[in-house]
Amino acid sequence: MFSAGALLLAPTWTQDSTEGMGKTIPRCLQQLDLRKSVVGLATGAGAIYLLYKAIRAGIKCQPPLCSNSPICIARLAIERERHGRDSGEIRRLLNSLECKQDEYAKSMILHSITRCVYLLEAEASACTTDDICLVGEMLDDKDNSVKIQALNALKAFSGIRKFRLKIQEHSIKVLELISTIWDTELHVAGLRLLNSLPMPDYVHPQLRRVMPALMEIMQSDYILSQVQAVRLLSYLAQKSDLLYDILNCQVHSNFLNLFQSSQPGSLLFEVLVFAERLSEGRNATHYRAVKWHYNEQSLHEALFGDESRLADRLLSLVIHPEEEVQIQACKVIVSLQCPQDLGCRPSTCRPSHSYFKNGE
Repeated sequence: MFSAGALLLAPTWTQDSTEGMGKTIPRCLQQLDLRKSVVGLATGAGAIYLLYKAIRAGIKCQPPLCSNSPICIARLAIERERHGRDSGEIRRLLNSLECKQDEYAKSMILHSITRCVYLLEAEASACTTDDICLVGEMLDDKDNSVKIQALNALKAFSGIRKFRLKIQEHSIKVLELISTIWDTELHVAGLRLLNSLPMPDYVHPQLRRVMPALMEIMQSDYILSQVQAVRLLSYLAQKSDLLYDILNCQVHSNFLNLFQSSQPGSLLFEVLVFAERLSEGRNATHYRAVKWHYNEQSLHEALFGDESRLADRLLSLVIHPEEEVQIQACKVIVSLQCPQDLGCRPSTCRPSHSYFKNGE
C-alpha cells in the first residue's frame, strides 16, 4: 500500500517537461489530480483501518483490577460470575465497611454494595446475617447520606428470602428515622424498604406513634415519597388493630386535593386503593360493633364525614384518562355504598347519606 506521504513527495515533472511548458503543464495538472484522488483514497482507507483497530482494542480491553468505578466493578464481577467464579467484590466491600472510613467513603461503599447485591445474586446469597447487621449499624451514622445508602442496601438484601427476618429487626429504627428526619430521599429509601417487608405485630406500637408523620409525608409535594407512604398506609389499613389510629389521624383541610384528576396517575391509583381499604375496614362487622369517636380534622371526617366532598371527586375520576384510575374509583364508590358484609344481599344494601346525598 502506498502511503499518502510517498505520493505527495513523488516528482511532479517527467521527461516530457523538456518538450516545453505549453505541453507539460496540462499533463502535470492531470497527474496531480490523479495523485490527489489516490491520496484521498489512501487517507480514507487509513482512517477506517485506524478506527477498526481502536474499536477492536476497546472490545478486548478489560477494566483494571484496581479500579473503584462502580461500572468497572460491576463489569468485572459479572464477567467472573458468568464463568462460575466468585468475584469476591461484595466481600471486599463489606470488609472495607468494617474499617474506619469517613462519611463519603462509607456512602460510596454502601452504594457499591447495593449495586453488587442486585447484580450478583449468588454472591449476595452467600453473605451472612452478620453482614446484614453490619449494614444495619450504618443507620446510626450521623450523616444522612450514609443512612440513605444503608437503607438502599438493606432493600437490596431484602430480595433474598433468608435475610428478611433479620432485616425486619431494623423496622423500628427505620420508622424512627422517617418520622424524625425530614429528608425526602431518606423517606423514599426508608418507605421502600418497609414496603418490601411484612410488618410484624411487635412493630405496631411504634407504627401508632409515627402515624402522624406518615400522614404528613402522604400530604407532601414529593410524588415518590407520597406514593410510598400511601402504599404503606394501605397495607396497615388492613390491620384491624391499626384501623382506628389511621382513621382518627389528623389531616390538612385540603386533604381531598389528593383525589384531584390533575394528580399523577400513579399517586391517584394508590390513594384510591387506600380509600377503598379504609372503607372496607370501617364497614366490617367487628369495626361497626364499636361506637368510635373521631376528631373534627381526622381522616375519617375528610373522607366519610357528613361534610365530605369525596363523592364529587370520585365521580370526576370515573372519566379519568387512565383506565386503572377509572376502575379503582368505581371500586371505591361501590365500597362506600355497600358495606362489605352486606355485599351479597343487594336488597338490604343501604347507601350512606354522608357520601352520596340525595341519591347521587
